[in-house]
Amino acid sequence: MHVRITDYNEKWPQMFAEEALAISGILDGNLAAIYHIGSTAVPGLAAKPIIDIMPVVYDLKKVDKVRKKFVELGYEYMGEFGIPGRRYMRKGGDDRTHQVHIFERSDRENIVRHLAVRDYLTAHPQEAESYAALKRRLAALYPEDIGAYCDGKDAFVKALEEEALKWYSVPGDNR
Repeated sequence: MHVRITDYNEKWPQMFAEEALAISGILDGNLAAIYHIGSTAVPGLAAKPIIDIMPVVYDLKKVDKVRKKFVELGYEYMGEFGIPGRRYMRKGGDDRTHQVHIFERSDRENIVRHLAVRDYLTAHPQEAESYAALKRRLAALYPEDIGAYCDGKDAFVKALEEEALKWYSVPGDNR
């Protein structure tokens, strides 16, 4: 997969909203919430132009039962894909446009970490700019190697996630 980082696109929130509507129709009464996550959800942040969507469902087993509907919508249904308790899908092949990360409502750890990073970067523009600079640097170094690009971000992202979770957690909050 070609690694391409672009400036923030004002159309990303609308692209999320349109796809979220289609996904909501598939998940129907099983859907508890749906979130725009990842770099395209952070206003002003440069990113790979891939919309990350996180539906939260009541019953993950019911998601597998509607797998065919996601495939009909153009998604490649990948199962857990390395994260237990997740259903991952991607759309667009090598020119991926959307990724879906579905978690069951009881999986607070994965849900909160995604929201914490998104909200932390939104509230801390200097951190977002540091992240964007790293992504641009890595994309220039590894334009055809998504694995090396991701490996290059790993330490930064882990530290970012840790800081975001500290910032996001509120004593007594039972999210």
